[in-house]
Amino acid sequence: MSSQITNKIKSDKLIQQIKTFAKNTKVLLVGGVIRDFCLGKENHDKDIIVVEKDAKIFAQELAKELDATYIPLDEINHIYRLVLRDKINFIDITNPIENSLQKDLERRDLRMNAIAYDLQDDKFIDLFSGFKDLNDEKINIISEQNLIDDPLRLLRIFRFQAITGFDIDENLIKIVKQHKNLINKPAKERINYELMKLFSGNYTVKALENLDKSGLLCEILPIFNDVKKVPPNSHHHLPLIGHSIETVRQIQNFYKIANKEVKNHLDRIDFGGFTRLAHLKLAGFMHDIGKFSCWTIEDTGRHRFIKHELVGADMCKPILRNLKFSKKQIEYIEAMIRYHIYPSNIIVTEGLSDKTKMRYIRRMGDNVIDNIIVAMSDRLSARGEAITDEIVRNNITGLQSLLKYYLEVKDTLKPLPKLLSGEEIMKIKNIKPSKELGEIIDALKEAQFNGDITTKEQATKFVEKY
Repeated sequence: MSSQITNKIKSDKLIQQIKTFAKNTKVLLVGGVIRDFCLGKENHDKDIIVVEKDAKIFAQELAKELDATYIPLDEINHIYRLVLRDKINFIDITNPIENSLQKDLERRDLRMNAIAYDLQDDKFIDLFSGFKDLNDEKINIISEQNLIDDPLRLLRIFRFQAITGFDIDENLIKIVKQHKNLINKPAKERINYELMKLFSGNYTVKALENLDKSGLLCEILPIFNDVKKVPPNSHHHLPLIGHSIETVRQIQNFYKIANKEVKNHLDRIDFGGFTRLAHLKLAGFMHDIGKFSCWTIEDTGRHRFIKHELVGADMCKPILRNLKFSKKQIEYIEAMIRYHIYPSNIIVTEGLSDKTKMRYIRRMGDNVIDNIIVAMSDRLSARGEAITDEIVRNNITGLQSLLKYYLEVKDTLKPLPKLLSGEEIMKIKNIKPSKELGEIIDALKEAQFNGDITTKEQATKFVEKY
């Protein structure tokens, strides 16, 4: 493996520019770039350690050489970033901790992230069997103390599993469980980033299963303590936590078989710096968080969760705000939870006339594809004894028909006109900004979706009578 990685390093234009510039200065590539080369992944964020020369001076000089932007990330710990002109590639430059390469490497999180490459001597430095872990497809930490010193690394273990699919030893899961409460120490923004990286991976399901097993899941998202209390029932063959994880699996499966148009949509980075797919997987995982609060059992033994989608949508907002998600991210996830059974319901209760389909499309806006996928994934993740093959087949067929219709008409759609402003509505009703105003605006939109109102005069009469 090391010879293949050496060839990749020697053929990387940016790395060779750094090597040529460094001349007699000892410079080492370290961490993610080596790991990513081993995994055959693209890498745009290169970490380098500069030995026996001030990292700040080296970074400033290299920035001039590469015509890059110099950013002092952390003056206290002497970490400096160069942003290249393409705005895609980054170089993080630092000196070794305590001027000791060994101490620097031994304080890293995972063994596979502690491999260094000496650019001057063209040789690897692998003090902690990182290559062995990469070959064996295992995730191992360097030391338990490193997790205690930076508890975010507890979550990073599972983030890297989501990205690589590598196995985590049961003993490591026990160590995480022992220190799980420490995850409340890092800044919420850092937890947010690692969580979204976890949902960006191809092996999110595997990571979620172990995140739950370690106890870390309920530390980060305490609502899942309640989710885990809901057992299987006649409509769900899995307990609710299993159903939530299975929904993520089904979302990933749909992405794998999706056509180019759907994949391009889900690959878009519209908010939060991560793809729609990553956000959809998180929404799919959280789609039933309202069920415990709505849980009743009838005399017949049937479990009911009436309006759980509305309750869950409201519950998710403070949870996501606490984890520093942006307004747009929260709006998206909230909408996916609120409407996750909506398309299935209209198939059963109304059928799929063109008017019904258009009303649905108007309501969901740019989220049609996402919403249909989460609805199909939810359906395929609930296969209790009361759910026949015919029920599943009819539901999936209807949802696929709805998706097909949307893809056929979406380029011809025009946004509905705003018939009345909030100011105009307040004047008509003689009210101030309030919950009532929001309800009127929503009701007016609904009437427009249905095609019942098309002019300003009709809208004015509607508001007057509301």
